[in-house]
Order: sequence, then structure tokens, then C-alpha cells
Amino acid sequence: MSTSANSFADLSALDPFQGDTLQVVIETPKSSRNKYAYDAERRCFQLKKVLPAGMAFPYDFGFVPSTKADDGDELDVLVLMDEPAFPGCVLSVRLIGVITGEDKLEDGKTQRNDRLLAVACASDLYADIQHVNDLPDPLLRHMEEFFQNYPRVLSQKEFHLLGTQGSETAAKLVAQAQAAARSVENS
Repeated sequence: MSTSANSFADLSALDPFQGDTLQVVIETPKSSRNKYAYDAERRCFQLKKVLPAGMAFPYDFGFVPSTKADDGDELDVLVLMDEPAFPGCVLSVRLIGVITGEDKLEDGKTQRNDRLLAVACASDLYADIQHVNDLPDPLLRHMEEFFQNYPRVLSQKEFHLLGTQGSETAAKLVAQAQAAARSVENS
């Protein structure tokens, strides 16, 4: 596959201009009922599903480029920031934690499908949030419930919440997913 100006294939997981921060590509903006996903083959964002009335993404949702999670896709990230971004927007973020979980597949097996939690570096509203434990309990519970419900609506998958961990666990998942992506590139 050749590279182009609108391809995210060459983006690093780590932001080269912001020290220890990550780069995230937003797929679905906060408050959207539309679930978008980046299609690497076509190099564009595609509408995948529409959530039912009354259900919307609680925050911007995207992926960490140059990673490969256990589900075969890039690592998923929920980004807290002041205003919604747009599909294709690249943000610098800092990790605050991870919602760990498993998808139950059609054949009865399970696969991990963790969702990183991050704060946009440019955010004023969430600037003081350094760790998942800094989030108010109701806010964290709403995020967990969203991830338990939205897979069922989108693809009739069942998501089993394993727990919520801090930024140290999230950073280890990023390192593992970067190594997995490099392994695929080199094979």
C-alpha cells in the first residue's frame, strides 16, 4: 500500500512533539450517534452504524496509530476534552487509565477489547485529571456502562467489563500493542 497525505499509517503512537504523550486519531466525535471507523484500504472514514435515539458517544472516540490490540484493530481510546473534535483530527493526549474488558464472540470464545482513557493535552476543563481515580464516580460508571451497552447495539456482541485500571496498566497495553504492530510489519 502506498502512502498518501490522508493516510494514518505513518503516524507514531507517541507524539514526537509532546514528550510522553500519545497521538490519537478521532473516529467518532463526542455526542455523535454515528459510529465512524477509519478504513485503511480506502483511506477514508466510513459510517459503520447509527446508535438508537437517546444513545450517543459520551466523549470523542478514536484509536492510537501504529498499534495492534488483541482484537486485531488499533487500540481504542476515549478522549476527554472540552469540545468535540471531528473524524480524522489528530490529538495529543495523556493516558489516565483503561477500561479492561472482553468481547464474547459468536463462537462462544472471548477476546480482549480494552478501551484506553485519555485527556487531550489542549483541554482546560480536564487539565487537572491525572489518573482515572481523579474522575467522579458517576462519570466513570457512565463510561463503563456505555462500553457495556454500545457493542450490543452495534454488533450484537456482549462486552464483559473486567475492571478499570490506572495509567501504568494503560501504558503497558500501549507498549504491547506497539510491539504487536511492529511484529506484523516485519512479517
